[in-house]
Amino acid sequence: MSPRWTPNLDVRAGRHVIDSLHVHLVFVTKYRHGALTDEMLTRCEEIMHEVCTDFGAELQQFNGGEGHVHLLVHYPPTVQLSKLVNSLKGVSSRYLRKEYGTHVRRHLWGGRFWSGSYFAGSCGGAPLTVVRQYIENQQRPV
Repeated sequence: MSPRWTPNLDVRAGRHVIDSLHVHLVFVTKYRHGALTDEMLTRCEEIMHEVCTDFGAELQQFNGGEGHVHLLVHYPPTVQLSKLVNSLKGVSSRYLRKEYGTHVRRHLWGGRFWSGSYFAGSCGGAPLTVVRQYIENQQRPV
């Protein structure tokens, strides 16, 4: 490796692929009730970090409020985002209901912790306008 070259940690290199896939995820508690405490958010971050590691992904950023959490995940192209989300929500729900059962039952009912929906936004790289312009300006063969 050249001493002048510094690797970009946001770019992964595999045998047949080079990728930089980041997603911003937002999960909301069922009924948007303020069921999360600071202690629960800390535990939730630990749980979600473990789930991401199991998928070969990296939880780069985590934060939240009383009724929602935000995650920034760097994941490989072999991971289906919907399966990662299902695992993140399922595993964290199971652990949080088990460890904080009394508190959770006071705010949520029906055995569900997270709302069935979620937000997923791709992020990183160049803005869409720059990518569109780059593709548009490619030289087509004559």
